[in-house]
Amino acid sequence: MLQIGIRAHDMEHAPIEKMAENMAKKGLACTQLALSKAITAFNTDTGAMTPGLAMYLRKVFEKNNVDIAVLGCYNELGNGDSEEFKKIAGIYKSHIRFAKTLGCGMVGTETWSSNLDVTGEEALEKLIENMKQIVSYAENMGVIIGMEPVAGHIVYDIKRAKKVLDEVNSPNLQIILDPVNLITYDNYQNQDELINEAFDLLGENIACIHAKDFIVEKDKTIKSVIAGDGLLNYQLLCTKLKKKKPYIHMLLEETTPDNVLYAKEYIEEIYAKC
Repeated sequence: MLQIGIRAHDMEHAPIEKMAENMAKKGLACTQLALSKAITAFNTDTGAMTPGLAMYLRKVFEKNNVDIAVLGCYNELGNGDSEEFKKIAGIYKSHIRFAKTLGCGMVGTETWSSNLDVTGEEALEKLIENMKQIVSYAENMGVIIGMEPVAGHIVYDIKRAKKVLDEVNSPNLQIILDPVNLITYDNYQNQDELINEAFDLLGENIACIHAKDFIVEKDKTIKSVIAGDGLLNYQLLCTKLKKKKPYIHMLLEETTPDNVLYAKEYIEEIYAKC
């Protein structure tokens, strides 16, 4: 009851029609599509994001029974410059309109800032202000925004993610959970507590999973690796998902076309035994 897929730009470089076909051949059920990363054969900037292009891409992936789980729009949601954010907001709104016609699960984003201290309250307040604007537009279009918490970003832990959800207060703001993105050297030995906290505080709003693994380097840094080659407690994660999130989209990261089935089969085996 897991729908496992891959980011499109981690597949073999190919025309989008062939890329979708290759996903289907590998038994992948879904994808995360970042237009500019996955497609180089034609223009994909905001001016090119027409209903016609969205409908064409939708047909391509539906033909191969591959869901577009996430349309990536990883731009600076925590920007503290109001004029600059107007430009960024325009990019998000283009993606939201495109997602509506594309029929994808959500528009995915993170919460970084280049001009504010990401750990400070000013950055958090600005993020919430900016997020409300984007989510309001998404509500009008009937589209979900998927927010991905990441250590080192404004939404750097579970409690901060819950605060943003509470302040924005919209069913159109959901969570993309990547446990590894929240793991640091200081908390990796308490990863079970982190996973439990994520489902306790954010569980109703977890709408998609990013799946990779991690190892601890000698210099006390965390390195992301392919699922199955690290320390993440997939037994606990899959138990939670099996109980609470049937058929959720899970997107593999840190993979290549040659090893993606290794990660997929590793997770499927654990999930089956839960």
